Amino acid sequence: MASTDRKLPELLAPCGSPEALEAAIEAGADAVYFGGTVFNARMNAKNFGRAEIKAAVARCHGAGVKAYATLNTQIYDREMKTALEHAAFLREAGIDALIITDPGLISLIREHLPDLELHASTQMTAHNLAAAETLYDLGFSRVVGARELSEANVHTLCTSRAEIELFVHGAICVSCSGQCLMSAMLGGRSGNRGECAQPCRMSYNGEYPLSMKDMCLASHIPALIEAGVASLKIEGRMKSPAYVYGVTKIYRRLLDERRAATEKELTELQRLFSRSGFTDGYFTENLGRHMLGVRSERDIADSRAVGYRGVKPTAAPAEETPTGRSPLPLPDKLPFPPKRKPAKAILTASFHGANQIPDSHGFTHVFLPLSAYESVADGVVLPPVIFDDRMDEVRRRLEQAAKRGAKHLMVSNIGHLALAKEFDLVPHGSHRLNTFNTFTGGFWSREAELAGLILSCELILPQIRDITLPEGVRKGAIVYGRLPLMLLERPIGKPALRDTRGVTFPVLKEEGRDLLLNSVPIYMADQPDRLDGAGIEDRHFLFTTESRGEVMRVIYAYAHKLPAKEKEPIKRIK
Repeated sequence: MASTDRKLPELLAPCGSPEALEAAIEAGADAVYFGGTVFNARMNAKNFGRAEIKAAVARCHGAGVKAYATLNTQIYDREMKTALEHAAFLREAGIDALIITDPGLISLIREHLPDLELHASTQMTAHNLAAAETLYDLGFSRVVGARELSEANVHTLCTSRAEIELFVHGAICVSCSGQCLMSAMLGGRSGNRGECAQPCRMSYNGEYPLSMKDMCLASHIPALIEAGVASLKIEGRMKSPAYVYGVTKIYRRLLDERRAATEKELTELQRLFSRSGFTDGYFTENLGRHMLGVRSERDIADSRAVGYRGVKPTAAPAEETPTGRSPLPLPDKLPFPPKRKPAKAILTASFHGANQIPDSHGFTHVFLPLSAYESVADGVVLPPVIFDDRMDEVRRRLEQAAKRGAKHLMVSNIGHLALAKEFDLVPHGSHRLNTFNTFTGGFWSREAELAGLILSCELILPQIRDITLPEGVRKGAIVYGRLPLMLLERPIGKPALRDTRGVTFPVLKEEGRDLLLNSVPIYMADQPDRLDGAGIEDRHFLFTTESRGEVMRVIYAYAHKLPAKEKEPIKRIK
């Protein structure tokens, strides 16, 4: 049982519909979160229209429950004004906080809606204290931690000045939070845009090596209280009101009694929804195949057997119903920077290992992973995820790399920015920063003083063309290479995955994690005019599985603008 000296965390329940909202309130949630019909990471949930949002906020506040709204997808330039107007509506509706992801939209909200409380979504991949502290300085009162955190790293994260919200129950991604491109690259449905098709739930190699059991930390409630977690979050905006009611009620009881779940309560949770049981593998650092599971016929039958009478939602008020805050003026037009003439294009490259790098290559900058750094490269790629228990080791290695000649640093996360300054390295923004728009480009350029920024791999060439970065910051894109579809904390244990169509996806070990790579590389050697037209100033090559000889052939093809071989599978940027 946890000490009674510690303040109880808030219990935060998911609401994918007005019916689920009533279930959460009835079950004893301290707060709820829900999304509107635009820009939320669960676009396939029922969600809430404008009138329903006003009714939901009024219902919550009448019951003493806080209401948080999600605006947690990446935004395109053409959508940015609509997204800002939606944030303004949510503010006027009286929401208590906005859960948000896109740094460009964050910048605009801070400027035009300064009294709107902001919570950093887990999609921002905030996995260490440096990230939480930086987000706090940027105006976030709360940070939703990555789901892959161990108990020790949760304790460290909770020393932040920002409140820490943590997922404790429900579906978890096999890829590190905010670092999955698989649905977008394979089917055009972006997880970063709330449209994930869940390719991780499909069969590979005749089994299900990517399908994770749902998380359940009900056995660790005392530890979470002692760690100082501010809010315990239940996942489930796609799930039924019966699920919301049942799970919330059990966690309410556990928190009030400051204890871990009994076997009976765990069984009850499993009946509500399960994929062959639960996992706490990330929290306990017990990674393995036991974390995998699929939804069985027994699981489905158990869920259907759960009884729940439900409560009729409160009627939605008329549009003219007074709301929580007076409107603030928004600009008629957003201040997009003027287009600038692109600088002369340069070629840069990241390699998996030094043995791939030819003696003569023509790249202005060459990057190697931190764990594989050799002085043949002038740049270092930081691990995309650096938990606090590894931060001292990363600092030591980075100091050694700087002494051996590293001058440049590829940053992939907001928690990396301080490392570039600490070791006086020139920062370059990785594609993992998920830059979808001009304002996000401006955000990263200001906060990190970047020399260059590789835009999101999900953008097509016309979208890249329309993004303008500040003067002195090179606009970059990956023009060759197998894109990393998933960054995996739990090892796959296989050199490749093959889907039911026979398509093979290589698996590469890098910085202690598995990278699941796309089956085909991007290839644009024969279309330099299109790259020029999009204003791509930093043309980045991503070498992963290629031999040294294959690297040399790729370099030759780009130098001579050669089309791909007829039988060679490729993927072109549209």
